[in-house]
Amino acid sequence: MENQTVSTDFLLLEGIKLLPQSKVATFTVLLLIYIFILVSNIGLVVLISLERSLHQPMYLLFCNMGINDVFGCTALIPRLLSDLFIPYAERYIHYINCVIQAFCLHLYASNCHTVLIIMAFDRYVAICNPLRYATIMTSKMVVKLSVSAWAVSFILVLILLSLSVRLSRCRAEIFHPFCDNASLFKLSCESVLINNIYGLGYTVLLLGTSIGSVTLTYMKIAAVCVISKSKVLNSRALQTCVTHLAVYIIMLMSGSIIIILHRFPHLSQERKMSSILFHVIPPAMNTVIYGLQIKSFFLFFLHKSQYTLLSHLQS
Repeated sequence: MENQTVSTDFLLLEGIKLLPQSKVATFTVLLLIYIFILVSNIGLVVLISLERSLHQPMYLLFCNMGINDVFGCTALIPRLLSDLFIPYAERYIHYINCVIQAFCLHLYASNCHTVLIIMAFDRYVAICNPLRYATIMTSKMVVKLSVSAWAVSFILVLILLSLSVRLSRCRAEIFHPFCDNASLFKLSCESVLINNIYGLGYTVLLLGTSIGSVTLTYMKIAAVCVISKSKVLNSRALQTCVTHLAVYIIMLMSGSIIIILHRFPHLSQERKMSSILFHVIPPAMNTVIYGLQIKSFFLFFLHKSQYTLLSHLQS
């Protein structure tokens, strides 16, 4: 078997295994969630782009997450929807399309961490070094940080998938709802030691940097708030940081559930469903959280405008 290779370029994709009577309901729910993610995230990006008062680093960085969320769910949900009513034995996907889907989904997951890291840096500068915030977080800096976040993820994922693509294939079936790196290198009968070493290093580097930087950032922010004992500063820190922290916790918990379920082989179906939810729940929740932040901003801006107008009339 180790000397045999598969010549076909088509793979059999497991997709979602459902009872016939639940397919319509699942299709409807997934479609509605996908439409909500598209409309809300694209609407958020358009709103920030058109509203000059929102042309601030924090809101411009929101655009990165919105674009990434649309990118991630688009790489997954349309394919899941198209496969729902196709018999399992006929769910074929071309190998190249499988590699592209795996690349896009891993890029989305990596971007979730790298973008949230630069958002944490933005909050750190805003609260711990407010006097220099305008000079540090310029438009040019925001662009540099955004490009760096996407570029780092792109390079890491490109290496990850390249190590799997180089392998010959002796299998043609993917036992997963969608294509990912693990599914690709499991198609080979060659040694995947290098893949496992790099995959482990990639995961440790990404998670370690993400958790470490966010934890360190919030520890310093908390220290500044405690030392200053300023209600205004503490209120500002809470208002600006709660959005970022909520998004980060949701993303981290969604990913952690998948890792935990890997330790329970008898819960393979639950793990597969949780891997789908990782690409669905955070993108749907993020826009709600961002929307609340922008609503708070507009209420503050409106209150400030009314106060300025009233003071002008009184004078």
